[in-house]
Amino acid sequence: MIACPIPLLGFCAWGSNLGKTTLLTRLIPVLIEQGLRISVIKHAHHSFDIDHPGKDSYRIRASGAVQTLLGSSQRWALMTELAHASPECTEASLGELVRQMDTALADLILVEGFRQEAIAKIEVYRPSLGHPLLASSDPHIIAVASDGPAATGLPVLDLNDPHAIAKFVSQWMENLAKSPS
Repeated sequence: MIACPIPLLGFCAWGSNLGKTTLLTRLIPVLIEQGLRISVIKHAHHSFDIDHPGKDSYRIRASGAVQTLLGSSQRWALMTELAHASPECTEASLGELVRQMDTALADLILVEGFRQEAIAKIEVYRPSLGHPLLASSDPHIIAVASDGPAATGLPVLDLNDPHAIAKFVSQWMENLAKSPS
């Protein structure tokens, strides 16, 4: 189990390009309207880059810096080069990434991807694509957000109704707060 002082809720799917990010970008504003402060951890594949060639920060990172922190009056971002840190470094685990988050700034961390992790998750499911339902074999999936019927005993939420999904998330958080640790 991943230690975190605030709730973690994952959004997973059978593969890529099934609508996880689209759902989150529609859900986050609704959760914010409800008064929640939201942070997100998104799984990225391989060597993604948030910096651009020619920028000073890119040049510093490319020169071999293990960590580069960019800061301004509007935001800050920390980039850590795992390959430079240690030759035996592997992809950061969700637990390691959670420890990097400042949980004092949020009420809920939404996690996109990391479908193998043992955290509460909502599955994004599109029956028309013919992929198997992950909820059939993952006991950590607590609901399915679908654009069609889903053969499961779990709550099935309308993938195109972020207000209904936000209501489910809020109720889930209330139930978590009531349950003894």
